[in-house]
Amino acid sequence: MTLVLLILIPALGGVLAWASGRLGDAAPRRIALASMALSLALSVWIWFEHAAALSMGGASTALHSSWALEVRASWIPALGASFHLGLDGLSLVLVVLTNLLGFFAVLCGWREVEHDAGLFHFNLLWNLAGVVGVFLAIDLLLFFFFWEVMLVPMYFLIALWGRDIAGGRTRNYAAVKFFIFTQASGLLLLVSILALAVVHFRATRVVSFDYADLLATPMSASVEGWLALGFFLAFAIKLPIVPLHTWLPDAHSNAPTSGSVDLAGLLLKSAAYGLLRFALPFFPHASAEIAPVAMWLGVAVIVYGALVAFAQTDLKRLVAYTGVSHLGFVVVGIYAGTEQALLGVVVQMVAHGISAGALFMLCGEVQARFGTRDLRELGGMWSRLPNLPPMVLFFALASLGLPGLGNFVGEFLILSGTFTVAPAVAIVAASGLVLAVAYALVIVQRALHGPAAGAVRNVGATVTDLTRGELAMMVSLVVLLIELGLYPQPVLDAAKTPIAAVHAAYRSASIGAREHEVLP
Repeated sequence: MTLVLLILIPALGGVLAWASGRLGDAAPRRIALASMALSLALSVWIWFEHAAALSMGGASTALHSSWALEVRASWIPALGASFHLGLDGLSLVLVVLTNLLGFFAVLCGWREVEHDAGLFHFNLLWNLAGVVGVFLAIDLLLFFFFWEVMLVPMYFLIALWGRDIAGGRTRNYAAVKFFIFTQASGLLLLVSILALAVVHFRATRVVSFDYADLLATPMSASVEGWLALGFFLAFAIKLPIVPLHTWLPDAHSNAPTSGSVDLAGLLLKSAAYGLLRFALPFFPHASAEIAPVAMWLGVAVIVYGALVAFAQTDLKRLVAYTGVSHLGFVVVGIYAGTEQALLGVVVQMVAHGISAGALFMLCGEVQARFGTRDLRELGGMWSRLPNLPPMVLFFALASLGLPGLGNFVGEFLILSGTFTVAPAVAIVAASGLVLAVAYALVIVQRALHGPAAGAVRNVGATVTDLTRGELAMMVSLVVLLIELGLYPQPVLDAAKTPIAAVHAAYRSASIGAREHEVLP
């Protein structure tokens, strides 16, 4: 029942927020904030209550035997689909991240949303409920259901509460583009899931979408290759991987701040989670065969995202492209397949969720104060405001992987874990750390220092600094990133059992692939 509550609380909170919209804007906001606070408290309680169960069993290599909590009920018996939820350390880490950033997303929209607050918070909370469902579902048809639930509300958040950017794409264009790309991803995912279920039925005469059943599906090498490609492409669109990334900068540019926080911090992580939870365990041999291509593709994403970010003049688009670059490290780490690299992927997802979420919050604060995000108009902020610029500086440094912060730990584990199996990939990918310095300095130099530029000069002394509430949000995220950088062990302990199982399956397939290559 606890797992059901993790989904039910934001879903019911969204309905109540919508229903209370007729009472004014305050009621939906308070209901949404209370719902996410309750969800966050529940997920943190689960972490502490089941910490021992999550960290034990690290020696087990059974991918379906490490659920600390599990719920199963009949759903669609004729299709062999069940309402099957399971929580292990990997999913718990991401559920806590979801509820934390969801709580802050509600606070971000407190003053930004000026109309239809009830409907806004309904879409926001249903988006969050869908994300939590994705991280908990271990029936693949149920997983696809939640995959769609989290995407549709995001379309409305962009289309109804987004912002038209002068000289750029409209919010309707960005929303439609987001919807087309993500629905293409969903269609590929659905076809791949159905194909896997058909293959399983032909081999066992059992109709099932359950994780444990499909995990043991016997199939030929060619069938495994096609299914692995389908899952990979479905998640690659959502991650996104170049050249399937073009929807992301437009979506970020036009989305409200709350939408950007959810999009960067959570929705993109669902694709990486899908690769870890499904693509590698279901198709280890095919994944091992495509690993060299996938890792070099990740390197291309790292370099491309960093170079394009360096050329941006819109602060929000710059941050969006830095996200593309950082997620290239995730792709490299996943297909490196070593336990160290896979644990680094988990840390990177958490750290990037926090740092990118914070940067998008700060983009919203800059827009609210100066009426623009154009870096050419924002020079000289440091001389005008005592708190906002230092926060921008901190999270810009976090994004470049400054030692002592969570992003550094994730990237270091990924690169060191990758070096043992693909030294050339690790060396070239490390160039992304150098390029990250360049785009971080763009933010720091163009927006914070120098003489006051147009927008900063025009507002003069009338501009207000971060409020106490906004400063408290930023400081809390600063503390989390520092804690993750200095002591990442709680996240590593929570994730080690499922990651060890993924590594064991993938390693055996990789060894088999290498032996096949050298055999006459």
